[in-house]
Amino acid sequence: MVLLELLWLSSWLLSPLATAHNIRSLSPRANTTIPAPIVFPPSQEFQGNDGPWSTFTLRLGTPEQDVNVMVSTASYQTWAVIPQGCTSEDPPDCKDLRGGEFNYNESSTWVQNNVTEDGLFALNLEINLGYGPDGNGLFGYDTVGLSWMGSGGPSLDQQIVAGIATKNFYLGVFGLNPRPTNFTNYNHPVSSFMSNLKEANLIPSLSWSYTAGNQYRLDKVLGSLTLGGYDSSRYVPNDVIFDFDEVDARDLSVDISSIIYTEDGKNTTLMSTPLSAYLDSTIPWIYLPRSVCRKFESAFGLEFDNQTQSYLVNDTLHKKLQSSNASVTFTLRNPSHTGEVDITLPYAAFDLVAQYPLSTNGSLNYFPLVPATNDSQYTLGRTFFQEAYISADYERRTFTVSQCDWSPSSQKQNIHPISSPSTSTTSPTPSPPSTPSKPSPGAIAGSAIGGLALLALLATGAYFLSTKILLPRRAHNKQTKKAELDNDGERRPELDGKDGAQEIDGEAKGFYGAEVEGKRLPGHELEGVGSPGAELDAGFGRATELPAREAPAAELP
Repeated sequence: MVLLELLWLSSWLLSPLATAHNIRSLSPRANTTIPAPIVFPPSQEFQGNDGPWSTFTLRLGTPEQDVNVMVSTASYQTWAVIPQGCTSEDPPDCKDLRGGEFNYNESSTWVQNNVTEDGLFALNLEINLGYGPDGNGLFGYDTVGLSWMGSGGPSLDQQIVAGIATKNFYLGVFGLNPRPTNFTNYNHPVSSFMSNLKEANLIPSLSWSYTAGNQYRLDKVLGSLTLGGYDSSRYVPNDVIFDFDEVDARDLSVDISSIIYTEDGKNTTLMSTPLSAYLDSTIPWIYLPRSVCRKFESAFGLEFDNQTQSYLVNDTLHKKLQSSNASVTFTLRNPSHTGEVDITLPYAAFDLVAQYPLSTNGSLNYFPLVPATNDSQYTLGRTFFQEAYISADYERRTFTVSQCDWSPSSQKQNIHPISSPSTSTTSPTPSPPSTPSKPSPGAIAGSAIGGLALLALLATGAYFLSTKILLPRRAHNKQTKKAELDNDGERRPELDGKDGAQEIDGEAKGFYGAEVEGKRLPGHELEGVGSPGAELDAGFGRATELPAREAPAAELP
């Protein structure tokens, strides 16, 4: 039988159809079908005690519970406010003000992280800005779904969820960074929600595009978030591409080459010495050198309040600034490439309102500028994201920053995928094969002569192959095959990679870090919390509030 098959193969090799083109076409074709990007719709609400801001809805637990959260470009976890976050000292509507609560004890799929006795870990976000490390969260695993109940948005089981009570972060967050979390050490990373979406083939690449939206344009503009793609209708294109910073904790860093204040056609330079700043939508503030902040003070008539460490705007100044046509232009550049991009913010982008618990005396107008104490604090926060559209590609380690487009057509979605470097085409439909060319007479003759020689060689070896090798091997192959493990001996959970899948089945999904281009994403190790007074009530009668040092400008009079 083997000899007949070899003879058939050799005869096919003699045919004029056996050209190099057709032989190559027998190799398996790469799967060029890629999933569509996920458009994560906003909640339709503006919330927050420092904005307000366009929020996004997550579905947590079983049965599902809706909570509204902020988008964090720096975080790699999902946080939600839990019942301990609202006490008798808070307003009666504290639960709604904080985006809703996640009652983890009512979720049948909640699994507490038992690396520490009580599941508490330091949040370790914005520490350089004064937000911790005393802020902590109750960490566990549960189902996380995108968008409100009944929306049909995709959900993943057993994802990292942290319950927070600290008011440093008044609403929960949805982390876009795909880095894994390490609860013990760097040898046992737990992959992020974004990495698990990619692993499940629910997004075409580890990438996202986001703008925060605002309340002062086009009768309110909601935020826009696309996972694995971008919305080309939301920005003005430019040719500047930024490389990720070598420091992973500040990956989305840009060089600000200048800051210009403009009013009534007159320009005033607020900064001309370039500096590197981090893009971070987690917080509203813009952190700049104190010398630059003084230029802002002069341009806008601001006064720095030492008691609150904030720029408060009284009613008289507020009316004056609202009637002006002042704007601030940040010119950004990538030091490794040529070209610059301008992002212009009108005064309305800085016209924010502080509410409880930032303000204990009702609503106060403030200007979201903070003098930085060192260069590690230079940050362009959520205020900047109102006028900027950012697309980040974690597989290529590049990102873009573009001015938002406010033309009437900008609100009509035009979604495009960001392809993975390992994907051969960005089209979900494979391209048709090319038509093979007719072989020349010389090629036919050469194939015939070479084929005859090959036929003799194959026929000679066929007898030896069938009698000396194949027959003994058949008996050996009758043995039962053994189950295989990964090369480290651990049985690893698998994610459902079906096209168009909305949920991931199975147990313990996402307990291992995702890899990009064969390289594991650098993770961050969380510190367990075990000191007295740092506990959060997990249903055992313990303290009901997490202690946390307020961040700069965290409490206004």
